[in-house]
Amino acid sequence: MGLKGFVEGGVASIVAGATTHPLDLIKVRMQLQGESNNVIPKPAFQPYHHHRPALAFNMGSNVSLPPPTLEVPRVGPVSIGLRIVQSEGVSALFSGVSATILRQTLYSATRMGLYDALKQKWTDKDTGSMPLASKIVAGLISGGVGAAVGNPADVAMVRMQADGRLPVAQRRNYKSVVDALSQMSKQEGITSLWRGSALTVNRAMIVTASQLASYDQIKETILEKGLMKDGIGTHVTASFAAGFVAAVASNPIDVIKTRVMNMKVEAGAEPPYKGALDCAVKTIRTEGPLALYKGFIPTISRQGPFTVVLFVTLEQVRKLLKEF
Repeated sequence: MGLKGFVEGGVASIVAGATTHPLDLIKVRMQLQGESNNVIPKPAFQPYHHHRPALAFNMGSNVSLPPPTLEVPRVGPVSIGLRIVQSEGVSALFSGVSATILRQTLYSATRMGLYDALKQKWTDKDTGSMPLASKIVAGLISGGVGAAVGNPADVAMVRMQADGRLPVAQRRNYKSVVDALSQMSKQEGITSLWRGSALTVNRAMIVTASQLASYDQIKETILEKGLMKDGIGTHVTASFAAGFVAAVASNPIDVIKTRVMNMKVEAGAEPPYKGALDCAVKTIRTEGPLALYKGFIPTISRQGPFTVVLFVTLEQVRKLLKEF
């Protein structure tokens, strides 16, 4: 009985992750916008990024000014999507999809199966209901465990998605998620597979608690109030609302997680970020507090459809496996 929850959650998560992967890739690219180049340090004071000051003196013809394209203007999700297609091809929208599938297999199957097991254990046998607080605790526990299991695939996915934005000479060019995990282990040590794991666990706890708990709570409320019958309409409504809640709650930690996982650590050099807190402080200091909500539009654009596909598929898979 318990294993069935893991299978149902795994199948639904893989379908949802694969179909919404391009939106997740765009989200990652947006979250890395404005991040300082880890190889070429910026001057301590740089008031104008795009234009040469009007009163600048000509210091000689041999002085080379940095090309204006070094500092890429921040653009929206549609522009980023078009830019990826134009410069890297349509297939680039699915960069890292193998890592996404592995991540969903490890992370989401674990979190959803464990959540289902805890829900069955903690549901009141007489009323058939479970308090919201218990749902949140179940989400926190299952999300944390799932994230710890799936962190290597998460690191590989972030790097593969972000690779196209790097200069050609700096790209990692992983062939697949297996190649990514192999190269990371050889070049950076086995511990690199769990880089940012504290952030991944924290994010997963927040996402799972807000996503699964709110879906169950909203669905139960809709059915109890008689607003809708138990069907696709109810599932879509509850899941989209759950996706919005999860996106709002998780976006700041998701931005920090993406940057920590993507940073390039050169041998003998100090890493760009000493940890999650250092990354958060540097991000806020250089880009402002709203930088923690970078990529929010694609996050909600992805989280909404992902959550809808996830729960609608989950409900259908449950029906198919009901007799097993």
